[in-house]
Amino acid sequence: MPVELLSQATGYGIIIGLSVAFCIIILGAVEIQKRYLSEESNHSEMFMVANRSVGTGLTASAVFSSWMWINESVFSAAYTYKWGVALPIWWASGLSFQIALMAVLGIVAKLRVPYAHTSMEFMRRRYGSSVHAIFIVLNLVNNIFGCGSMILAGSQLVTGMTGMHVVAACILLPAGVVLYTAVGGLKATFLTDFLHTTIALILLLYFAIAVLSNEHIGGPSGLYDKVKAANDYIPGNYEGSLLSFKSKSAILFGLVLKFGNLALVLMDTAFWQKSFASEVTATVPAYDLVSIVIIAVPWCTGTIIGLAARAIEHTPIWVGYPETLTLTQVNSGLVMPYVLESLLGKGATTGLLVLIFMAITSTVSSSMIAVSSMISLDFYRTYINPHASDRKTLQVSHIGVLCHGAFMAGFAIMLEYAGATNNWSTYFRPIIACPGIIPMMLTILWSRQTKLAAILSPILGLISGVVVWLTLSWYWAGAINITTTQQQVPGLYAAIVSFFSPGLYSVVISLTIKPQRSDWREFLRMELIEEKKSPDSSQAPSIRASKTAFDDGEGVKVVDGDDEKQAAFQVNVPATHIPARLPPSKSSEAKDLDDVVHPFPEETLVLIRKWRKYATIFLIVNILVTIVLWPLPLYRNWIFTKSFFSGWVVMAIIWEFGAFFAVVVYPIYDGRHAIAKAVRGMLAERKKTA
Repeated sequence: MPVELLSQATGYGIIIGLSVAFCIIILGAVEIQKRYLSEESNHSEMFMVANRSVGTGLTASAVFSSWMWINESVFSAAYTYKWGVALPIWWASGLSFQIALMAVLGIVAKLRVPYAHTSMEFMRRRYGSSVHAIFIVLNLVNNIFGCGSMILAGSQLVTGMTGMHVVAACILLPAGVVLYTAVGGLKATFLTDFLHTTIALILLLYFAIAVLSNEHIGGPSGLYDKVKAANDYIPGNYEGSLLSFKSKSAILFGLVLKFGNLALVLMDTAFWQKSFASEVTATVPAYDLVSIVIIAVPWCTGTIIGLAARAIEHTPIWVGYPETLTLTQVNSGLVMPYVLESLLGKGATTGLLVLIFMAITSTVSSSMIAVSSMISLDFYRTYINPHASDRKTLQVSHIGVLCHGAFMAGFAIMLEYAGATNNWSTYFRPIIACPGIIPMMLTILWSRQTKLAAILSPILGLISGVVVWLTLSWYWAGAINITTTQQQVPGLYAAIVSFFSPGLYSVVISLTIKPQRSDWREFLRMELIEEKKSPDSSQAPSIRASKTAFDDGEGVKVVDGDDEKQAAFQVNVPATHIPARLPPSKSSEAKDLDDVVHPFPEETLVLIRKWRKYATIFLIVNILVTIVLWPLPLYRNWIFTKSFFSGWVVMAIIWEFGAFFAVVVYPIYDGRHAIAKAVRGMLAERKKTA
């Protein structure tokens, strides 16, 4: 019988109260940026890509927050409860390499598509409207199912903890996010991401240490002894042990998760926007740093909380004693709430509700910016009003935020009444979202992918994946329904087909049917969104570089221009990073590609190519370490010893402290000058009014 851990009043109070608090905080932060840092969110460039000027620390914090969904904390604990100590590492490796891959794509985007606001923009620039439309649909489907499933998962958790009606939770969780996102834009999401990350990591560190040191657990050695004493048998694990890394279900789930998370990242323009918003010198360091420290969240939280549930579930301390958790409760994420309530009491359970709010709102806010950007740029400004002003484009973005928030609440409610769970979504999302990944990557990485390949490969890949999924679900279970379509093996095979087959289709079609090669300079015809200003406007002038290098993947081309304007360009653009505002492109006016120039001087392009090399090397090392060299040697007929397990847990906690310093302490240090400037401005204004 379900246990009500918190009252409904507590649930409503926390969700509504935090929503109001965050709105006030962000409104204040936006006003401070406007008055003291000259950063206004009432311009599209600021609203959508934060003027492409976000530093390493804040970028790292935002990226970390974007990857730290409730899956990585609450659900990693739940699945560790199901399959044991191997699950957190497979989960972590599925997060880490994607961030390292995004570092490569992000720095390539700085080189190839420096003016992009959404990932859809460069698809249209290269292939035209038909491909643009297909990938808008793929992005929206991925975004809607990803965001909707997270809202639903969070709502089901809140309902399971407080008894609040799931419909009320689906509406209230995204409601506050709509307000502060509509006002503050992407920079607001960076700031709230930092707050989310700070609060979430403090709570996770407290939960891990408090649970581990609780008298009913007794530290790492006590946890080990109690898990062994529980003698739970896990089918597919070596000797059925939770303490063996050889777990068939864990490795299969980890593989499915890798494909699903790849889709959530690369097919969601929100993740591209964070790379567009960062400085050149911030993109690779921030993403690669996060790819290292993100491992701590599922590893530390999943291991300690998930195994603690097994350790105390059969004892009187368990909040639901003598009943144990049902499979439905586990799949709904209730392992962590039950552990915290049993060992730490109402205060910790209330803290978990705060953590859930943080994770959900972080997810929803970036989703809203991404979808509103697609609505305003990829739809409205492309097909309805191509000459829309910056102000009008921003208005459409605001409307997009409001509409998307309302739609996602309704979509989450629909999933609830359709019987969908987070577990089902985990297996379904990769199948429908993976087909566009490789064609999108090849758009900025391979000059020979053709328009026909970009059109057909994701469609054929989607059809292939769905056919494999439904066929194998029917073959092994004899029926096709919500239950049979969330089996591991059909989901894994379908995800593999959905991901890899479009790459095969694309290469075959591109090389056999009217092969051609694209010129990367075509991407530079894209433009910033600028109001039409008079010559004496305070906006940044349109400046062209006279000698600027452009890497087309096969060498460096140098284009001649006006020397006087080059001098002005070099004064305004430091050679080591993206300027606060990119100079508006003149390339769209050029009829001949030989007249198209890159906005960055040669020194900056050399720097970008170096970062691209470092990012690529790091990606290879990351994959080798997190997927091959670390977990695979442990996948053998062996059960962790007490000393090895104790060291394993201690290292996980140390790693999580490292994450705290990397994405909470370092961003404050990195942004110290802006913070000091804002404080000086406020103090000076206070003196004037005194």
